[in-house]
Amino acid sequence: MPKRILSGTVVSSNANKTIVVKVTRRVKHKLYKKIISSSKKYHAHDEENTFKVGDNVRIIESKPMSKLKSWLVLNENKGIS
Repeated sequence: MPKRILSGTVVSSNANKTIVVKVTRRVKHKLYKKIISSSKKYHAHDEENTFKVGDNVRIIESKPMSKLKSWLVLNENKGIS
C-alpha cells in the first residue's frame, strides 16, 4: 500500500524536531452540495528544525515515532528529512 503524501502549512514549530502542519481539504457537503473547507493538524518529524511557522511543506506517512507523531517532512532538495 503506498504511503500518503499531504501538503499543508506549518502552524507551530516550538517543539524540538517536531512541527505541526495544518492540512486543508475542500469537500462537497453531502446534503447541501456546497463546497466547504475542512482542516486537520498533523505532527510531523523535522530532524534539522529547518521549517518555521508559515512555511508550506509536504509530509509523508511513516511508522509512529511517538504518541502523536507518525509523519515525516519531505524536503524537496534531499528527499525525506
